[in-house]
Amino acid sequence: MKAERIGNNRIEKGEGKAQTIGVVGLGYVGLPVAIGFSKQYKVIGFDVDKQKIDLLKKHNDITREISKEELAASDIYFTSDQTDLSLCDYIIVAVPTPINEHNEPDLRYLIAASETVGRNLAGGATIVYESTVYPGATEEICIPVLEKTSGLKSGKDFFVAYSPERINPGDRQHTFQQIEKIVAAQNEAVLEKVAALYQSVIEAPIYKAESIKVGETAKVLENTQRDINIALMNELAMICERVGIDTFDVLEAAGTKWNFLPFTPGLVGGHCIGVDPYYLIHKAKVVGYTPVFLEAARKINDSMAGFVHRTVLDDIIRFKYDLEKLTITVMGITFKENVPDTRNSKALEIVQMLLDDGLSVNIYDPVANPEEVENELGISLTERKNLQPADILLVLVPHQEFLTMTAKEISGFVKKDRALVFDLKNIWRNHQLPSFINRKTL
Repeated sequence: MKAERIGNNRIEKGEGKAQTIGVVGLGYVGLPVAIGFSKQYKVIGFDVDKQKIDLLKKHNDITREISKEELAASDIYFTSDQTDLSLCDYIIVAVPTPINEHNEPDLRYLIAASETVGRNLAGGATIVYESTVYPGATEEICIPVLEKTSGLKSGKDFFVAYSPERINPGDRQHTFQQIEKIVAAQNEAVLEKVAALYQSVIEAPIYKAESIKVGETAKVLENTQRDINIALMNELAMICERVGIDTFDVLEAAGTKWNFLPFTPGLVGGHCIGVDPYYLIHKAKVVGYTPVFLEAARKINDSMAGFVHRTVLDDIIRFKYDLEKLTITVMGITFKENVPDTRNSKALEIVQMLLDDGLSVNIYDPVANPEEVENELGISLTERKNLQPADILLVLVPHQEFLTMTAKEISGFVKKDRALVFDLKNIWRNHQLPSFINRKTL
């Protein structure tokens, strides 16, 4: 197949309405995809989580990515009854693909979703996988499961394509409709059909990849590249800390060169950048290659929570704080800014380390769900109005609310005799804080 872009030629609305699109998995990826297609097609949104389905029927999205108004206007048929998938002409699979405790791909959700689709597969239907996988997984794992559970033959009785998701949680600019979409398929005819399908609801261009493996590899590369660049910045931060200079001063100076890439140090968690490289690492080892560079980047980024923790402890000793009286306020524990998800949160790891040290820690996060954090993690959040002035303020996740705080507001979170503000992402660089505050960054 020849890789190419196609323009914004749309399927006519009447033709589109004759098609039914199923979306399996209604999380950060699947729900925006379902909303996008519902503007022109009949959509069946399926998820095994019945509680989530009940909430969506009431126009409530726990990810906070889709508003009540959008859900109310979408006219999606939300269901946890898998037999409803038999009505679909296309089924888009958007389930999580995490890693296990050994940092190996965990394909349980993907296999289970494929089994569900296979049991309810209508002849002639097309299945499009959007979940992130290692190169070859769609054809080596998913298609055999579909064939076994359906009793049908791929490429003859049903068809398979791959279109890697590019949803960025918390980003209101790069939405499903605005992001250029990669599509790949098992043959030319399916590729053209799926490309036209996505182009009918996406304003950005469609890129037709050479093969499914190319599409799969492109996806894991996108986040692996970011992981590597952030790892470079994190290693720089560790060096600068030993040299005794501010990392962000170095980045500002280096950034005056026209081709310097604007990456910054930080915590790499969540279920994309901190996970996807392991899928490429896994495949590399399967084919007999040890990806030393990729593994080194992962090791550096996974060590950052420990680095921040050790830095805080060093400052506690340096400033001779009384451990029995010391109080710490942590701002932000989700895996990234403006997103309520705490899965694989490195900020949360730092909090747990401090609690394990027996230190007094108050946590404020305006985005995280307090009940979920309490029930799932056993950690209580403190409302902003109830925060008492602390000796140390750790700003770990740059939520929008924190970006707009004034110097006076910041000062109100700490004790007035002396205090340490650890501004991890340097969001308050332009604030003139009082002299009693020692401010640090990575």
